[in-house]
Amino acid sequence: MAEEKLNLLADFPAISTKTWKEKIITDLKGADFEKKLVWRTPEGFNVQPFYRQEDLRGLKTTVSAPGQFPYVRGTRENNEWAIRQNICACVNARKANAKALEVLNKGITSLGFCLDAEKLNYHFIKVLLNGIDARAIQINFNICACKAPELAGILVRYYGRMGYDFKAVHGSINVDPMKNMLIKGKRIAREEVAAKLVATVNAAKTLVNYRVVAVNSVILNNSGAYCAQELAYALAWGAEYMTMMTEAGLPNYLAAREIRFNMGIGGNYFMEIAKFRAARLLWAKIVEAYKAPTFTAALKEAAKMNVCAATSRFNMTVFDAYVNLLRSQTETMSAALAGVDEIVVTPFDVTYEQPTDFAERIARNQQLLLKEEAHFDKVVDPAAGSYYIENLTNSIAAEAWKQFLAIQEQGGLYEMIVAGKVQEAVAANLKTRLSDVAKRKEVLLGSNQFPNFNEKVAKKIKPVDCGCCCEKVNEIPALPIARAAEEFETLRLETEGAKKQPVAFMLTIGNLAMRIARAQFSCNFLACAGYKVIDNNGFKSVHDGIKAARKAKADIIVLCSSDDEYAAFAPQAWLELQDAKEMFIVAGAPACMEDLQKLGIKNFIHVKCNVLDTLKNFNAQLLNK
Repeated sequence: MAEEKLNLLADFPAISTKTWKEKIITDLKGADFEKKLVWRTPEGFNVQPFYRQEDLRGLKTTVSAPGQFPYVRGTRENNEWAIRQNICACVNARKANAKALEVLNKGITSLGFCLDAEKLNYHFIKVLLNGIDARAIQINFNICACKAPELAGILVRYYGRMGYDFKAVHGSINVDPMKNMLIKGKRIAREEVAAKLVATVNAAKTLVNYRVVAVNSVILNNSGAYCAQELAYALAWGAEYMTMMTEAGLPNYLAAREIRFNMGIGGNYFMEIAKFRAARLLWAKIVEAYKAPTFTAALKEAAKMNVCAATSRFNMTVFDAYVNLLRSQTETMSAALAGVDEIVVTPFDVTYEQPTDFAERIARNQQLLLKEEAHFDKVVDPAAGSYYIENLTNSIAAEAWKQFLAIQEQGGLYEMIVAGKVQEAVAANLKTRLSDVAKRKEVLLGSNQFPNFNEKVAKKIKPVDCGCCCEKVNEIPALPIARAAEEFETLRLETEGAKKQPVAFMLTIGNLAMRIARAQFSCNFLACAGYKVIDNNGFKSVHDGIKAARKAKADIIVLCSSDDEYAAFAPQAWLELQDAKEMFIVAGAPACMEDLQKLGIKNFIHVKCNVLDTLKNFNAQLLNK
């Protein structure tokens, strides 16, 4: 028998996009394609349910190579990023040095030291860096901008006395006066901001591979900013500093070369990959705009965006804290695949204590896993050519650029900060996100959805302080800093501190499928406030259910049945309970809800509820008895 040869092109002919869409619409059985499947992102653009090769036509993000201008595919021809751990050196240089030496033997390739300006001197730095070879790793410093030039001078002296080739040492000094304006609400004159930048750059000229001007858009990420918003402000931030330095007489290539971007990594996996790719593209174009009289090779090289990415604190939680590991791992994957230069993984326990050695070890190992086992460092820009991610990159770039131009039209980022417009915009965005969390439009596993019913955390919460001063001055509005889960955590801690933990009893009756589904929904809903929940298999009558609830000493009785059966069951239950001490809740929003409300039944829980506000109301009634 002759061997049959397959002809894939003939046997599986190409299917047009129109045919695909027609098939999808057929399967939707009358549902609207746009409303059902097209996602309107918080960034302000639509994401289609599927993309095809034809969607790459005309996209400029697909034409460059790694290491080539405009660097959308990366600023280098490899994907080796630095694994960074930050260490507080505000209190004791010797202890910070000992910790640094320890972690350097555990996979860290970049150190970040937070310094106290009052303790800065040559001896302090000598003790801090004792035994650390600055040629082998990156060393980064965070210090008050007014002391940064002095620190740069000390480093030049120290590295010189150690006999280092200045080209061999790499690192950064985090000089960012506008960050202090946002965090502390301190008004700093534009001339003073520029002077601090230029003074530090001049003091660090010998350190040719040190970047001493920082853009800390990570603080916007930790305030709930979405991808495009963080990116737009980061670009405007960098452009503001470029303008300040070049106006002060610094060469354009030097000004660009000195800027490092410290950016956050949000929880939207593919969106964050696209954000960093778009960031490099747009920053290269911004630097190119400073090319007068020509776009020199030095300026083109300086247009390579240097990014240190840190996993977000915004979506980290106190309850079910090990879930933070899942969040930070996917965030780290986003940044690694996107080709950033350096990554800081925030330890999972930072929300409730000074990170332990165990938490810091896990944070290091999260990156080591991606390098040593997943081999993320072996491929440059693996997202390139992905129909979806290339379109996301283009869409985020377009939206961020639109916002960037709007910032420039308002006088630039500095003027917007002084006027409080940046703070106002971020606060509005934060309000929206917190509202989405309250309504479960944005899910935080373990906090507003599927909580650990039996977890208690009050005893594990300890003051977290690295010794750095963050006292607000309030000369201008300060940036709101918050975590998405904070309000749910406050609610649950309130319950945890009460004299008696409220008990919620599921009175399940009637239709089997509906009573099971609604009981599960109600258990998760009420456990978000820390209530003890008791589920049941079902009761033959409402009276039997109430009798069992009272035997269990329930504070809440939740009627779980089908919409049709509520018309009979709910009035029966209310008649027996209306003069009792138990709170009565109907699980769902039945068609007869208005009639039930007329009887006096007030409490209904369903998918359209504002979960947070509903539980706050329940707490007010239950905990104040």
